[in-house]
Amino acid sequence: MPPEYAVHGSFSIKSDVFSFGVVVLEIISGKKNSGFCDPRRRLNLLGNAWRLWIEERPEELIADILYDEAICSEILRFIHVGLLCVQQLPEDRPNMSSVVLMLKGEKLLPKPSEPGFYA
Repeated sequence: MPPEYAVHGSFSIKSDVFSFGVVVLEIISGKKNSGFCDPRRRLNLLGNAWRLWIEERPEELIADILYDEAICSEILRFIHVGLLCVQQLPEDRPNMSSVVLMLKGEKLLPKPSEPGFYA
Protein backbone atom coordinates (compact mmCIF):
# COMPACT_ATOMS: atom_id res chain seq x y z
CA MET A 1 0.00 0.00 0.00
CA PRO A 2 1.47 3.36 -0.98
CA PRO A 3 2.39 5.57 1.99
CA GLU A 4 0.27 8.48 0.75
CA TYR A 5 -2.83 6.27 0.75
CA ALA A 6 -2.10 4.74 4.16
CA VAL A 7 -1.52 8.15 5.77
CA HIS A 8 -3.79 10.53 3.85
CA GLY A 9 -6.16 8.26 1.91
CA SER A 10 -5.05 9.79 -1.38
CA PHE A 11 -4.28 7.98 -4.63
CA SER A 12 -2.37 9.22 -7.66
CA ILE A 13 -0.69 7.80 -10.72
CA LYS A 14 2.41 7.42 -8.58
CA SER A 15 0.46 5.15 -6.21
CA ASP A 16 0.31 2.60 -9.02
CA VAL A 17 4.05 3.01 -9.52
CA PHE A 18 4.59 2.15 -5.84
CA SER A 19 2.41 -0.96 -6.18
CA PHE A 20 4.27 -1.99 -9.34
CA GLY A 21 7.57 -1.72 -7.48
CA VAL A 22 6.25 -3.96 -4.72
CA VAL A 23 5.17 -6.56 -7.30
CA VAL A 24 8.58 -6.43 -9.00
CA LEU A 25 10.35 -7.08 -5.69
CA GLU A 26 7.88 -9.86 -4.82
CA ILE A 27 8.48 -11.62 -8.14
CA ILE A 28 12.26 -11.36 -7.85
CA SER A 29 12.34 -12.58 -4.25
CA GLY A 30 9.57 -15.16 -4.56
CA LYS A 31 8.06 -13.71 -1.37
CA LYS A 32 4.97 -11.60 -0.71
CA ASN A 33 5.50 -8.25 0.98
CA SER A 34 2.49 -8.79 3.24
CA GLY A 35 3.75 -12.13 4.51
CA PHE A 36 7.47 -11.45 4.68
CA CYS A 37 9.18 -10.64 7.94
CA ASP A 38 12.85 -10.75 8.83
CA PRO A 39 12.50 -11.57 12.54
CA ARG A 40 16.04 -10.47 13.39
CA ARG A 41 15.53 -6.97 12.05
CA ARG A 42 11.72 -6.66 12.01
CA LEU A 43 11.73 -5.72 8.33
CA ASN A 44 9.15 -6.39 5.65
CA LEU A 45 10.16 -7.26 2.09
CA LEU A 46 10.80 -3.61 1.14
CA GLY A 47 12.98 -3.11 4.20
CA ASN A 48 14.90 -6.28 3.51
CA ALA A 49 15.44 -5.30 -0.14
CA TRP A 50 16.66 -1.86 0.96
CA ARG A 51 18.99 -3.32 3.60
CA LEU A 52 20.53 -5.72 1.07
CA TRP A 53 20.86 -2.86 -1.43
CA ILE A 54 22.73 -0.51 0.92
CA GLU A 55 24.90 -3.39 2.15
CA GLU A 56 25.76 -4.08 -1.52
CA ARG A 57 24.30 -7.59 -1.38
CA PRO A 58 21.14 -7.25 -3.55
CA GLU A 59 21.74 -10.61 -5.23
CA GLU A 60 20.69 -12.23 -1.93
CA LEU A 61 17.15 -11.02 -2.62
CA ILE A 62 16.89 -13.11 -5.80
CA ALA A 63 14.83 -16.29 -5.43
CA ASP A 64 16.88 -19.44 -6.00
CA ILE A 65 14.66 -20.48 -8.90
CA LEU A 66 15.45 -17.21 -10.74
CA TYR A 67 19.15 -16.98 -9.99
CA ASP A 68 21.23 -17.39 -13.12
CA GLU A 69 24.69 -15.87 -13.43
CA ALA A 70 24.01 -15.12 -17.11
CA ILE A 71 21.11 -12.77 -16.33
CA CYS A 72 22.08 -11.60 -12.85
CA SER A 73 22.91 -8.07 -14.04
CA GLU A 74 19.42 -7.75 -15.54
CA ILE A 75 17.77 -8.94 -12.34
CA LEU A 76 19.88 -6.50 -10.31
CA ARG A 77 18.63 -3.73 -12.61
CA PHE A 78 15.05 -4.87 -11.93
CA ILE A 79 15.70 -4.69 -8.17
CA HIS A 80 17.09 -1.16 -8.65
CA VAL A 81 13.97 -0.14 -10.61
CA GLY A 82 11.72 -1.77 -8.00
CA LEU A 83 13.40 0.27 -5.27
CA LEU A 84 12.98 3.46 -7.31
CA CYS A 85 9.25 2.70 -7.60
CA VAL A 86 8.74 2.34 -3.83
CA GLN A 87 10.23 5.69 -2.80
CA GLN A 88 8.51 7.35 0.16
CA LEU A 89 7.42 10.48 -1.73
CA PRO A 90 5.34 10.15 -4.92
CA GLU A 91 7.36 12.87 -6.65
CA ASP A 92 10.54 10.82 -6.13
CA ARG A 93 9.08 7.83 -8.01
CA PRO A 94 9.54 7.53 -11.77
CA ASN A 95 6.54 7.57 -14.09
CA MET A 96 5.65 4.29 -15.77
CA SER A 97 7.03 5.28 -19.18
CA SER A 98 10.40 5.87 -17.49
CA VAL A 99 10.06 2.55 -15.65
CA VAL A 100 9.65 0.74 -18.97
CA LEU A 101 12.78 2.40 -20.37
CA MET A 102 14.71 1.59 -17.18
CA LEU A 103 13.65 -2.06 -17.27
CA LYS A 104 14.79 -2.28 -20.90
CA GLY A 105 18.14 -0.72 -19.98
CA GLU A 106 17.46 2.34 -22.14
CA LYS A 107 17.53 4.93 -19.37
CA LEU A 108 20.06 5.67 -16.65
CA LEU A 109 18.99 4.65 -13.16
CA PRO A 110 19.19 7.30 -10.45
CA LYS A 111 20.26 6.33 -6.96
CA PRO A 112 17.30 5.10 -4.90
CA SER A 113 16.60 6.35 -1.43
CA GLU A 114 14.94 4.63 1.50
CA PRO A 115 11.55 3.16 0.55
CA GLY A 116 8.25 4.13 2.11
CA PHE A 117 6.83 1.92 4.88
CA TYR A 118 9.67 -0.54 4.95
CA ALA A 119 9.60 -1.57 8.61
